[in-house]
Amino acid sequence: MQNSAPVFLAEHIRAIEQGAMSRREPPALMERAGLAVAELAGGLAGDRTRRILALAGPGNNGGDALIAARHLKSWWFDVRVVFTGDASQLGADARAAHDAWRDAGGTLAGEMPPDFRWDLALDGLFGIGLARDLDARHARLVAALNESGKQVVAIDVPSGLDADTGRVHGAAVRAAHTLTFLGLKAGLFTADGPDHAGEVHLDRLGLEDEPLPDGHGWLIGDEIIAGALPRRSRNAHKGMFGDVGVVGGAPGMVGAALLAGRAALKLGAGRVFVGLLGKGPEVDLFQPDLMLRPAEEILSRERLGCLVLGPGLGQSDAARHALEKALSHDAPLVLDADALNLLAAGRALRAALARRRQPALLTPHPAEAARLLGTTTAQVQRDRVRNALALARDTRAFAVLKGAGSVCVTPEGRWHLNTSGNPGMAVAGMGDVLAGMLGALLAQGAAPEAALLAGVHAHGLAGDELVARGIGPVGLTASETIDTARQVWNRLAAR
Repeated sequence: MQNSAPVFLAEHIRAIEQGAMSRREPPALMERAGLAVAELAGGLAGDRTRRILALAGPGNNGGDALIAARHLKSWWFDVRVVFTGDASQLGADARAAHDAWRDAGGTLAGEMPPDFRWDLALDGLFGIGLARDLDARHARLVAALNESGKQVVAIDVPSGLDADTGRVHGAAVRAAHTLTFLGLKAGLFTADGPDHAGEVHLDRLGLEDEPLPDGHGWLIGDEIIAGALPRRSRNAHKGMFGDVGVVGGAPGMVGAALLAGRAALKLGAGRVFVGLLGKGPEVDLFQPDLMLRPAEEILSRERLGCLVLGPGLGQSDAARHALEKALSHDAPLVLDADALNLLAAGRALRAALARRRQPALLTPHPAEAARLLGTTTAQVQRDRVRNALALARDTRAFAVLKGAGSVCVTPEGRWHLNTSGNPGMAVAGMGDVLAGMLGALLAQGAAPEAALLAGVHAHGLAGDELVARGIGPVGLTASETIDTARQVWNRLAAR
């Protein structure tokens, strides 16, 4: 079970550290960190793994590695250290760690020892301060670790990975485990972070009572689902759970609107109306509970609990007209897919969105977010958290920037990272299912932020549960997640 937990940018971690070091008797954080690394490595090593390689870089991360190496050596491990720094340029704590390693009889090499067959490695080359691509020397060391096939424990963050953004600076260590200090780093959970961090462990280094800085985010926990909606009373009727209207389904894309409608129905909406822009079936034979109508009828319908616009919408004049009407509707909105592309292309439409009194939830993937922000997909991916926050601020909407480590944000600047989901979900139709799920939660009365967090998390958990059953990741389909999301929701909501 994943519990909610605070997650930080590098500036927040530095604030925590500075607060601790301003005490009258500052704690020995580097000594604590090095010991924690040694204890984790020793536990992972077991009885057979006795040879450990430690890579120590030119800063405090290298100091952590040197302290860990010293402890492991004292526990009778065969430890070799590759040191890439200059002892005369080290800070006081790292220099003390360097000298203590030498005093303990440890040696330092400048490159990988060719005659040492190590079983486990400690990556202490670079920590949260790295903001440039690795130079050739460090890139070679990273490549040697990655090509070894041996277990690697990264200290604080895998070297080469940006602690804020999860972006790789040229090359980055692929660790089996990352022991991170003081607080969880955002970059471990989004973009390339999950592929490089492995299993993440946290050690607060004895600063559990240190106040948390403003502006930090949260990892979304399973408990968000239990709190998103009130429990249903026995004396309930369908009118209590809201009507969802789904508008989309242009010619050739009817399936997208049907997927959204089915997801809305199975996540608890009382009634679901699907308005198609193109000629479509009169009934969904796989889900006859859905009520299919012309799109204009749905857009004119009063007292909708939520209006979902975008699945299979297209970018025709009719689609633009549908978006204009939706923005003037008094129901909460979920805007997805081509509704976002039309929004990006129309300044008046964006102004209408910002003026709305009812909440709107936007669900862009990185390319759609880039169009809304007037930038490139690559730039969005360079800093997913900050770009998602900019999008929510500019549109005055709640938003999820989809992808590995989806970023959920509010207009007020709160941000959350989602850790559920897997690569099997990178297929057509997944966004349509998510949009329908969000619409159902809003229609049932969930607060916009709770609906966003719970819907995104439950959608990812459904994908994970399917993979655990052997259904995917290869070949996982969007329609398969709908029933599983319903099962996940009911199981977690009952806790």
